[in-house]
Amino acid sequence: MKKLVVLGGGESGVGAALLGVQKHFEVFVSDKSEITKKYKQILLNANISFEEKQHTESKILTADIVVKSPGIPDNVPLVLKLKESGIAVISEIEFAAKYTSANIIGITGSNGKTTTTTLLHHILKKAGLDVGMAGNIGDSFAAQVALKTHANYVLELSSFQLDGIIDFRCHIAILTNITPDHLDRYNYNFEQYISSKFGIIKNQKSTDYLIYDADNEAISTWLKNNKVTSKLVPFSVEREVEFGAFLENKQIIINITKEIIKMPLSTLSVKGKHNVKNAMAATMAAQLLKVRKESIKESLEDFEGVEHRLENVAKVKGVSYINDSKATNVNATFYALECMDKQTIWIVGGVDKGNDYNDLLPLVREKVKAIVCLGLDNEKIKNTFSNVVDFIVETAGAEEAVKVAQKLSEQGDAVLLSPACASFDLFENYEDRGRQFKQAVKNL
Repeated sequence: MKKLVVLGGGESGVGAALLGVQKHFEVFVSDKSEITKKYKQILLNANISFEEKQHTESKILTADIVVKSPGIPDNVPLVLKLKESGIAVISEIEFAAKYTSANIIGITGSNGKTTTTTLLHHILKKAGLDVGMAGNIGDSFAAQVALKTHANYVLELSSFQLDGIIDFRCHIAILTNITPDHLDRYNYNFEQYISSKFGIIKNQKSTDYLIYDADNEAISTWLKNNKVTSKLVPFSVEREVEFGAFLENKQIIINITKEIIKMPLSTLSVKGKHNVKNAMAATMAAQLLKVRKESIKESLEDFEGVEHRLENVAKVKGVSYINDSKATNVNATFYALECMDKQTIWIVGGVDKGNDYNDLLPLVREKVKAIVCLGLDNEKIKNTFSNVVDFIVETAGAEEAVKVAQKLSEQGDAVLLSPACASFDLFENYEDRGRQFKQAVKNL
């Protein structure tokens, strides 16, 4: 019996363990931290042996194959030791893909991937396709393949997940954009991060597709310098493209099949330039999967958006409170500020991943009247914006940040939580940060 060791007892790790048992591996799960109650219960119910708060090397190094959680960097000593021993270290995505013949649509990018994934899943489901949604979102891909496999999967894929693939292949790959993010994991080298994102087209054939943002400099430069086997399907809001999607007279034009789709921007339920691009990408993928254009249009009109992404929480005393906790990098926050049509009190800060805030200066100068810092180390934020914003206040929690923001606001303003940073200094994750923000707004 082959031995599968799973490093990390979270969503993806436990999913891989369940699939491993089903495929007759001897499975052992090892987590350096404590495994949460929910996942521990699943492991116990399935009789899967595990350890927590430690990695017992003697047990781990006997593995035939190791599935590593995307949260564990490739350069930690244990992973290096496994590789030196010739043991394959793969991601849960790679492991699960071996056991399904489903049609895979993979979506990656620095921003917009969750919205595009959710939107495409919504379109395909509404059109009656048998489709699952997994990856960096919802139930893990491996758990779904183990428990109830679908004919199609829409997978949101992070660069960390793509780093662990060998044979995994997407029939349709979507690259929403590439801007500097997670540089702390890529030796502060943007080129390394870019090539990691392009891992999504690894193994694609000439019958497969790459849908990508033709306005994005990092993507365009990489495509100029590298050979791609799959069919290129660009989208742009800046220029007309012969094959793909573009904007003309406030209409999205999609020209990839005999049936040209034209959609007025006003029909989109989610607003902002970045959402126009997300809609273009999702629509083209749906069209390549033979979904009718009437069905696509209906889905774009009734799509509700994603929690923690420019989510309207409430209006209190004439002030709008907006939760954009999912903005964990500068580019995502740029989109959020760009969408603001009111004077804004901006709540920002957390774990800096090598951020350069200078791109935000013009928008902050124009739209932000006060900054509320929500992180343990706010020096960089204060240094960048102290010359353009009169009020910069430091706070140590969501409750305090919201109360301070309320004091600084007046009727007609907006309070925007768009941190541009990871959340791990004060919160479990961006969802926890968003929920605490929403609760604090309800408590006002």
